[in-house]
Amino acid sequence: MRHSTRRMLAAASLAAVGTLVLAACSGGSSGTDSSDADGDDALTPVTLQLQWLPQGQFAGYFAAIDQGFFEEEGLDVEIIPSGGDIVPQDALAAGDVDYAIAWVPKVLGSIEAGAELTNIAQIFQRSGTLQVAWADSDITSVADFEGKKIGSWGFGNEWEIFAAMAAEGLDATTVEIITQDFNMNAFLQGDIDAAQAMTYNEYAQLLETVDPDTGELYTPEDFTVISYEDTEGAMLQDAIWADTERLENDTEYQDTTVAFLKAVVKGWAYAAANPEEASEITIAEGSGWGPSHELWMVNETNKLIWPSESGIGIIDEAAWDRTVAGALAAVNETGAHLITAEPPASAYSNEWIQKALDELADSGIDLTGEDYSPMEVTLQEGGQ
Repeated sequence: MRHSTRRMLAAASLAAVGTLVLAACSGGSSGTDSSDADGDDALTPVTLQLQWLPQGQFAGYFAAIDQGFFEEEGLDVEIIPSGGDIVPQDALAAGDVDYAIAWVPKVLGSIEAGAELTNIAQIFQRSGTLQVAWADSDITSVADFEGKKIGSWGFGNEWEIFAAMAAEGLDATTVEIITQDFNMNAFLQGDIDAAQAMTYNEYAQLLETVDPDTGELYTPEDFTVISYEDTEGAMLQDAIWADTERLENDTEYQDTTVAFLKAVVKGWAYAAANPEEASEITIAEGSGWGPSHELWMVNETNKLIWPSESGIGIIDEAAWDRTVAGALAAVNETGAHLITAEPPASAYSNEWIQKALDELADSGIDLTGEDYSPMEVTLQEGGQ
């Protein structure tokens, strides 16, 4: 289900966006405005790099296209997927795209290596990473990893594991780290003792799998689940990143950034209020998951976003500091560090998301998730 095809995702028709026309961005965008058939209502082209393929994890961005929210803000947005072949922060740092979605610890490593990037909106307020073991195992906490085979995807997704181990005083060399595919096959086959999983994806894969001993689907009672959000190793995940230099010096990019964030906020608010419709949108836009799995994914993703007490996208200083502390403490099994020094102050800014939220204050949109309530999703075999 991984590919490298770039896909231009646009709404079926152009809606009127008023008389305000945003000038084209420099850098990753084309530098020219696009127009409708009559040459009116020019839109600023914008490119957004995802960190994975189309799926419910990114439902708000696809909803913003489908519902015309980007067009309402004067933008023509292209969403570029990645199947692991494109590193989002590298594409952004190279000027290939205007914005990128990436986990904070991954980008902290890139910033220390010289990338000039700024977190402009912390969409996920909580970590969705789990470590899953069998219920009859003796693994109930990170402290129990010693001497065990612990699954890890690598590719920068592993740092919460090592940060949590460091908080427990557990040396990484006392744990056997097993490279795990982005599925639960190795766990189900008994090759690893505890598998890495996301609440919105791999954990669902277990619950939609038939237990060969019973002929029924596995249930949560069959597993022990360690949530990294409940550990000192918890790190911030999906954030929107922008080019630091352009934010500081390019007024057109600044204006586009606020407009882009307004549309994203509207997209995620739509996904929170309409999870079924949002899951249908992501399926239509290329997700290969079945309908119950995709709905589970949208629902669990919403839980990582809402509530956002200070407003969706606002970067909580305490959560940021915890992520940085974990990144500084994490040492992998080869002795490598993620980062060795505090990131610069430019690594995150609430300025742009706050402007977006202020401009949406009277829109009637629930910007904090005060009225948000998750739904109950029943998974079907194979996610169908």
